[in-house]
Parts: sequence; structure tokens; C-alpha cells
Amino acid sequence: MRNITKISLALLSGLLIAAAWPTKGITALIFIAFTPLILLQDYIGTNKNNTKGNIFLLSFLAFLVWNSLSTWWIWNSTPAGSVAAILLNSSFMATTFYLYHLTRTKLFKNRNAYFLLIIFFLAFENLHLNWQLNWPWLNIGNVFSHNHSWVQWYEFTGVAGGTLWVILANIMAYQLLKSLLEKANEDIRKYAILFVLTIAIPLTISKIIYATYEEKGDDVEVVVVQPNIDPYHEEFVLSAAEIIDRNLELAAPLITSETRFVVSPESSIHENIWLERIGSYFSVKRLKAFSKNNGNIAYVIGASTLGMVPEGEEKDFAARKFYDAEKYYYSYNTALMIDSSDDIQYHQKSRLTPGVEMMPSWWILRPVKNLAIDLGGTVGTLKSEDKITLLDFESHKVASMICYESVFGCYVADFVREGADLLFVITNDGWWGNTPGHRQHFEMSKLRAIENRRDVARSANTGISGFINQRGDVIAETNYWEADALSNTMKTNKKMTFYSKYGDYLYRAASLVASLLICFSIVVIISKKER
Repeated sequence: MRNITKISLALLSGLLIAAAWPTKGITALIFIAFTPLILLQDYIGTNKNNTKGNIFLLSFLAFLVWNSLSTWWIWNSTPAGSVAAILLNSSFMATTFYLYHLTRTKLFKNRNAYFLLIIFFLAFENLHLNWQLNWPWLNIGNVFSHNHSWVQWYEFTGVAGGTLWVILANIMAYQLLKSLLEKANEDIRKYAILFVLTIAIPLTISKIIYATYEEKGDDVEVVVVQPNIDPYHEEFVLSAAEIIDRNLELAAPLITSETRFVVSPESSIHENIWLERIGSYFSVKRLKAFSKNNGNIAYVIGASTLGMVPEGEEKDFAARKFYDAEKYYYSYNTALMIDSSDDIQYHQKSRLTPGVEMMPSWWILRPVKNLAIDLGGTVGTLKSEDKITLLDFESHKVASMICYESVFGCYVADFVREGADLLFVITNDGWWGNTPGHRQHFEMSKLRAIENRRDVARSANTGISGFINQRGDVIAETNYWEADALSNTMKTNKKMTFYSKYGDYLYRAASLVASLLICFSIVVIISKKER
């Protein structure tokens, strides 16, 4: 196989995956998109005259195309960060593919064992959900967010089930292609049937679940607000009072005697609030008065907060030193819940965006920890919350996901396991402009709704805001770049799905198997060298 052919196959794979990706993609393409890469690995693994580096470089090219075409919009908020994210993520994916190649050739002499590709990609996605360079945006199972009726069985498997489905279908597609190239008529029929069944069976099951599922839970009326404040200009010009008033003016006409919650976006309070005296700030007092005047509703809203570092924690990676004193403080991205009482509850963002809200705390990166640039205007690593905090109001327990947190299915399931019956997402997607970024982010909330069978209320600064039911259907949504507010009656489901109970068991199992396979491969390589 000539180099130009290899490069063309790698490019084709990257283009097909990107062409399938939400929100404008043709989702069905994903079932054949990895096939050119599988073909490349099979050829290189079988022909000993190919250098080992080929498969890494070729897969890196494919993943670079996919990452670039699907997440180029990060450039709008952080140009340098977008380049780093695309290059790093492409490298991580290429390393994963190379480990598949290495294990398959060393342990199985490149015969069969295509299942290893499933194992290694599931293990990689699990890592990408849980380490400090997390970026699960492109986890393969997310591709179905735009066709959520295809994956109603995510309530059993989570997004990992979608990754398994995609790679298995691509393995069947490659076997069919191989049979066609070899003109093996019996295998052609067999793999054609297997390819069709691999797609059709999960799809049929999902359509049946979708058609028969009924919403569960009691009714609660919620209002979501989209103030539409330009994060690059207005946000730093308008006063804290003007921003709060814009939110309240949009919400007020929709509030009825049945309304229990109003939800405003991330960072809607433009005062740096010290947690030690949280009740003394203008914005908090204004929201308390609004709650009291409207039947004691609960107002969930985003804020930037600060807190003193407890004695003994001064060496914490997120601790920031005062310029004029030998004392330290933490900076948080916070969701507040305010009603007319003196009890102000809050959830601190836990899943921080690498390079934007935090730098990894690894010793090698400690000298550059202050290079993390919070889009709110501060520099340095934010402090994350190390526990699950629900917001309690009357008989309801609310999980309020702050922006990037809504991408983590396992994390959202943790809140449901603790008793959350409603999911709120508060975000400011305006940093990305009118690009696929804010639309992809909105679509992912559909998957969280399906995984946990919970209604989702989403409040975004500049869109898209809206409501999603337990089947993942969008009940109502706003337009981009319009000030607006919506009201809807949500269901407060208290039953847990299989996924809510057991989380990412597919990811955990794959990670264990992948670790063992890598160890065995290393032993085989060392043994051969000794012999």
C-alpha cells in the first residue's frame, strides 16, 4: 500500500467522523467512519516492512481532522487553548489507537482480536472523564445527542454503550469490506447480515423504549432566564444591579402562584461574593426580596465566590495568596439557591475546564498553575468541590450543573444517586459565539436526561436555554442571542435508572482489562528481547 493511499484512508476516517458529529452531521456515517483506520491497522500490523510509527502518525492525522473540524470553535474564547486542546486530544486518541495496534500484534499476532479496539477506546474515555486533563466532549457515544431516540437504552449503559455500539458496527463494516475485497461470497453474506443486525437491534430496542416511555413524577413549575449579556463587552460595562435587574425583569412576567424555581445563568451575579458574609451583598438581598414578593420561590443563579483558606491548607494547589497579607483564599464558580429565608445554599463547580479554570496539579506543571485564565477575568486555578452538594427546597432536591459539568454523565449520575429529582444546567456559552459549540453543549443535556430519566431545565446567558423531558425531547428552547425567558411544568422523578445506580461500569471494566493487556504486552516484548 502506497503512502498516499495510507494518508488518504486516514483523512477519510477523520472526515467521516467529523461529518457525523452534532449538530449538523449525518449521524449514520459514524457506523462506517472508523473503518478506514481499522483497515490501515490491519494492513500495517500484517506487513512487517512497515515501521511502527506509521500507525501512530496516521491515526493522529485522522483524529486531528476530527478534532479540528468538530471543536474549532474553542478558538473564539481561547485561541492558544484551542490549539493545545486539539493537538493534545488528537495525540491521546492516537496513543490509544497505537496501544490497540501494539497489543493486537504482540499478543494476538494481528489475528482477529478486533474487540481490543472497543476495550482501549472505552478505557481512554474513562480516563478522559476522570483525570485533570479531562475533555470528554468527543467521547464517541456523544455523537447520538442529535438523534436521542436512537439511544434510549443509555438509561442502562450511559454514553459508554454508544461508544461500544459504534466501534462494534465499524468492526462489522470492516469485515464486510474485507470479504468484498477478497471476494469471499459466504463471508460477504455473513458480515452483511451481522453489520445490519449490529445497527438494527439496538436501534429497534431504543425506538420501542422511546415510544412506550411515560414521564414520571410530580409537577413543578420552573422559569428559566436568558439575559443575553455580551460576555466580551456588556459583562464588564454593566453594573451588578443592572445585570440582576435584567434577569428579574425577564422572569417576573412568567411567575405564577405555581412557580417554585427561577433559574438564571452561570456568573449572573457580578459581585465577588465572600462566602463568610454572603448575605450582605446587594445582589443577594435583591434576590431575597424578589423571592419574598413572589410567594417564596427558590432562585438558582450563578456567581463568582471567594472563601478564606482554612488553616493548614495554605499549600493547596488552588490556594491564592493575598498581595498584601500572609493569608490565602479560594476562588469558586458557584451556583447559589436563594429564597426569602436566611439559609443560602450553594454548589461549587467540581468539573473545571482544563486550561481555562484550572491547570493540572501535577508537579511538573506547578510553575505554570497561574496560566489558567478564568473567562470571568481572574487568573489562577479555581477551587473545586470534592463532595456532592444538592440544593434542597421544599420537597425537591436539585442538582445544579455549572456549564462543563453537564458533559460528565457519571458525575450527574452521582447527584441522582444522592436523591436529585430535577436537573438544572446553568451556563454561559456566549464565549464561543454563534458556533457549533453552544449547540453541541445544549444537545448533551438530552443524554443526561435519558441516562437518569430526569427533566432538565437549562439557563444559558446567550442561548440555548430551554426544557428537556425524561425521554430527551426538547419541550421548549430559546433562540441564540435573544433576551428571553421560558416557563414550563417539569416532572420530579425520584426513581433511579440502572445507569444512575451503577454508573460507568462499562468504562471501569474496560479500564481494568486494558491495564492487564498492556501489562501482558510489556511482558511479551521484554521476554522476546531477552530471548
